[in-house]
Amino acid sequence: MDGAPEPTTHIEGRRLLDRASRSSVTLSDCGDGGYSETEPMLAERRLSGEEADAEEEEDEEEGLGSDVQNMPKESPLAMALQILLPFLLAGFGTVSAGMVLDIVQHWEAFQYITEIFILVPALLGLKGNLEMTLASRLSTAVNVGKMDSPIEKWNLIIGNLALKQVQATVVGFLAAVAAVVLGWIPEGKFQMSHAVLLCSSSVATAFIASLLQGIIMVGVIVGSKKTGINPDNVATPIAASFGDLITLAILAWISQGLYKCLDSYPYVSSVVCAFFMCLTPLWIVISSKHPASRTLLYSGWEPVITAMVISSIGGLILDKTVSDPNLAGIVVYTPVINGIGGNLVAIQSSRISTHLHFHCAPGEVPDEAKGCYYPCRTFFGTGANHRSAQVLLLLVIPGHLIFLYTIHLMKSGHTTLTPIFMSVYLAAAMLQVLLLLCISDWMVHSMWRSGKDPDSFSIPYLTALGDLLGTALLALSFHFLWVIGDQDSDVGD
Repeated sequence: MDGAPEPTTHIEGRRLLDRASRSSVTLSDCGDGGYSETEPMLAERRLSGEEADAEEEEDEEEGLGSDVQNMPKESPLAMALQILLPFLLAGFGTVSAGMVLDIVQHWEAFQYITEIFILVPALLGLKGNLEMTLASRLSTAVNVGKMDSPIEKWNLIIGNLALKQVQATVVGFLAAVAAVVLGWIPEGKFQMSHAVLLCSSSVATAFIASLLQGIIMVGVIVGSKKTGINPDNVATPIAASFGDLITLAILAWISQGLYKCLDSYPYVSSVVCAFFMCLTPLWIVISSKHPASRTLLYSGWEPVITAMVISSIGGLILDKTVSDPNLAGIVVYTPVINGIGGNLVAIQSSRISTHLHFHCAPGEVPDEAKGCYYPCRTFFGTGANHRSAQVLLLLVIPGHLIFLYTIHLMKSGHTTLTPIFMSVYLAAAMLQVLLLLCISDWMVHSMWRSGKDPDSFSIPYLTALGDLLGTALLALSFHFLWVIGDQDSDVGD
């Protein structure tokens, strides 16, 4: 075999041997020493730069791209078909959430404690902070063979679910604190009973919704692995398909229930908050037993907390916009534009991250990603994921048209679908996704270059930016429509 060119089957055989050796090692074997943020998803045997270059040369000689060698071969059509159904499911989930928000905005709790609107983007953003991040991590684990071993698979699943409950509880509490502060600063009024109710509602909603969605996510990842579907294409949208609706329904139900108890049983809110907070040490103990989740237990707080703050700023914009009677129609569309933008950019982020895990050591990026970033690179570059960016961008307008007409047919919302409204709305949605895809390309490669795992760090930032951009652009759109006279705030009442 020395001195002779390697046949194609040898390259494939070597990949399978590497995968088998990885899957035979449990996470507990990795220990604590030198365990980095990117290590849980990376191959155990890293190629040196010379070996990687040699393999690339072999691939070129044999007409095989690295994507074909290591990752499922996908044509743009196959990619679009795999993405389309989860994308539509996620979209209809956000439409349902918008309709629910349109109804519950008239409930007593939402009318008398308007800071709940500040909680909405932050809690709906948990799907990006936690569920989509979990989906991205487990999707990468499936694609690199880290879930081939049953022991290793359940180590990853249990550790990540426990970690997610810790993060959900803490982020839910901090989101309530942010809502109290952001609501108190402009108005100068503070009521302790309202603050406790916000904390209880937020923590309970975050905990329950995160647990339900986490279980659904694990089922989706395991199911996609068994059916041969690339989980990068389907997991993150499905994570969002029920996320907004479940979270918003739970928030509305708990907030209204606690509000009704406020006068008769004022201690109920404190008891509910204390109960869920007291469960946090249990989840910490469970997650700390698994090296992958133990690493993120200490290092994974920066993105989820920062993302929560960004989403809360979007929530403040929503709170101020909803209180303006001239902009009454914005409520039903906010979860839609935010959710769709977050779903699409999460798919792209997950795909780029998986590609980097396959082909690059931490700190190294492909040649096409080196140098100064320019937006055209995202859509027309030579990288492996520019086609997926094109496909995702092409889904924006058809998808939003379907969702707009769904809202119209359900007689929800407070805005008639005039041509000018649709044009302004679609322009805002297109600009949001265009910016998010460009930011995703730059951010994921930058994080990988700095040694951070983009599966754990990029999606929280991107979905939070999606919330902020979506809410801000939507508010600007409604202001513009009001200024030019395209307004009718009584539709659907």
